[in-house]
Amino acid sequence: MWSDLPSDLLSNIFSYLSPDSLARARSTCRHWHAGAKAYLLTAIPPVPWDEPPWFLAMPMPMRNRRLSCYAHNPVHNNWHALSLHFLPDPVRLVGPIGSLVLIRPMNSTFLQLAICNPFSRQFRHLPLLNTTRTNPAVGVLVLDSSQDVQFPSFRVYVAGGMSEAPRGGAMYEPTLEIYDSRHDRWQIVGSMPVEFAVRLTVWTPNESVYSKGFLYWITSARAYCVMGFEIGTNTWRELNVPMADRLEFATLVRRNGVLTLVGGTCGQPACIWELGDGDDWGLVEKMPAELEMRFLGGKGSWGSTKCVGSDEAIYLYGCLGSGMAVWREVVDKGRWEWFWVEGCCSIGGIRVQSFPIKGVLLHPSLASSSLF
Repeated sequence: MWSDLPSDLLSNIFSYLSPDSLARARSTCRHWHAGAKAYLLTAIPPVPWDEPPWFLAMPMPMRNRRLSCYAHNPVHNNWHALSLHFLPDPVRLVGPIGSLVLIRPMNSTFLQLAICNPFSRQFRHLPLLNTTRTNPAVGVLVLDSSQDVQFPSFRVYVAGGMSEAPRGGAMYEPTLEIYDSRHDRWQIVGSMPVEFAVRLTVWTPNESVYSKGFLYWITSARAYCVMGFEIGTNTWRELNVPMADRLEFATLVRRNGVLTLVGGTCGQPACIWELGDGDDWGLVEKMPAELEMRFLGGKGSWGSTKCVGSDEAIYLYGCLGSGMAVWREVVDKGRWEWFWVEGCCSIGGIRVQSFPIKGVLLHPSLASSSLF
């Protein structure tokens, strides 16, 4: 019966499948592949997301050219291996853009960025920057996701970094450069304080958080501090961090549109603060003691902890095989709750080696995008 279903009916049935189930259905036979393809071509506008985001884990560093990344489906609570053979070079994960990820190919000393969809295996380099830069801070701003939540228009902000000096050698680059996906080009938009350029280059991991008109980065050196760029006025500012000189790890995320800080100190549970009026941080949550013990495994130190978050969830994680502590919104209960997610130790009965990872949260899609 299934092999005789008309393509339009088959496409309608496929519209109810999750991305991982749809991917398996596409590989069943030619008829199902055609039906799935027809659905993907006509699935506009996309269905609004009402499920929690997936956790996508990419090896770091990728110098040994691991050719897979791993995705956790929070609805079915299972892991999937995604082949990265379609990528021309090893890459480093920068951050999510809708259903895509912004990545940095590692075959170049200077910054080169690209976008890819690890689920549909689409990949494209962004144009080269106007100024060659080494190790700048990178930020992402989604311009308008109301029309296309899967593949929205976006801007990439690149600040600071090292560039070649006019008479040889290297210098800190005190300028800001922006890529706009609607025009597919980079533009230098102005200067920035040299001291901010230095600190963004030396002490800041690439990822950023956007909240209420500002892009924020957090320094990676103690004492931690937050550096913010106001997009409307092209001005910079600095924010203090609670317990800045005591935190063993600190990460910025965004929750319900508000800038949020996640951090932990030795002998204390991980804490979550939100930035309120007057640039004051307010404590909103602490990790439950039993979850802290399970996560740390008796180590007592948060030093190797990493964190990633979205408006819908916050994940604390370590290596691929280690478990993750998740604080997630439970919509039908109207509150946020803590969960434990087992690490990826095996897929389909095949053991997976544990290694350091960097994670992002996104809603997967197999649809085609005009960005490629």
